[in-house]
Amino acid sequence: MVHLWLRAETKKNEKRTALTPSVCKTLLDNGFTITVERCSQRIMADQEFADVGCTLAEHGSWRTAPADAYIIGLKELPENDDTPLIHTHIMFAHCFKEQGGWKDVLGRFVRGNGLLLDLEFLMENGRRVAAYGYHAGFAGTAVGLDVWCSRQIDPSAAIPKIESFPNQVELISYIKTRLALAAEKTGKKPDVMVMGALGRCGAGASDFAREAGIPESSIIKWDMAETAAGGPFDEILRHDIFVNCIYLSKPIPPFLTKAMLETSSRRLAVISDVSCDATNPHNPIPVYFGATTFDDPVIQVPVPNSQPLDVIAIDHLPTLLPREASNAFCKDLLPSLLALKDRAASRVWSDAEALYREKAKLI
Repeated sequence: MVHLWLRAETKKNEKRTALTPSVCKTLLDNGFTITVERCSQRIMADQEFADVGCTLAEHGSWRTAPADAYIIGLKELPENDDTPLIHTHIMFAHCFKEQGGWKDVLGRFVRGNGLLLDLEFLMENGRRVAAYGYHAGFAGTAVGLDVWCSRQIDPSAAIPKIESFPNQVELISYIKTRLALAAEKTGKKPDVMVMGALGRCGAGASDFAREAGIPESSIIKWDMAETAAGGPFDEILRHDIFVNCIYLSKPIPPFLTKAMLETSSRRLAVISDVSCDATNPHNPIPVYFGATTFDDPVIQVPVPNSQPLDVIAIDHLPTLLPREASNAFCKDLLPSLLALKDRAASRVWSDAEALYREKAKLI
């Protein structure tokens, strides 16, 4: 019998879930045991899980879960805790590409003889079995447009906190209203450049621009063909909003440099770095460092001219639409979760374990 233990997310403003009630119902019908920790910030209420037959547990009680339970969640584990990890965890750990603090994360699994099955690297036929990429790109363009509108409407005002939306209809309506206000104030309409436009994330970024009323001619889509010669690329400077949606798997030349930002002809005003590789040693946008949050959405890059440059680097953008994003992700993940009944026979899970073993040897 497979026991899945859904832990409560502790990252601030993270409202998504790694399991939805409908997916839990299917798993329960297939003989799984599911424990769900109570979580006040999760978009789906505790009672929704209880109603389909899940057992509710206290927030953070995964540490004392049965040793054979799979601890499933999305974002990082609680901060200020370096205790060894004895369970098998299914999550986005953000440590296999040597991001900042990667040795500390992996070290906890090694010391506890636990196992990390990273959601980012669950692959089948060379493609991820489930990803939040589409909703990340969709939200990345939305937030980029919102920040651009803020600077047009009141350049001196601080960028406000970002709130999540119950559905994409309300989000699109909100951004359309903001664009109308900006146009009324300045007469300007933005264009949007999407890097990595042919992937899931890039498709979401382009789709939101389209839904918000940006003309097709003002949505500039670049992918591997346009970047084959290697950066940096002056073209990025010619557009109001740059949405970076690439999947960084190897070192590449930078797309931008700080020196490029000094040109007086720069139109670029907002970078929405959906990929969020600022702590990666091969970050292709090395004009800023660190992450931003829903509470504090932008880093303003120091530039020697009067045109400000805001960077959005929120590493959980899909929580802008937490219910829709969770439903889509969990639906795609379901077949692989069902395969946990015979994990050794599943290439998805055996490859994920092999990758962990390979990375663990590096520390």
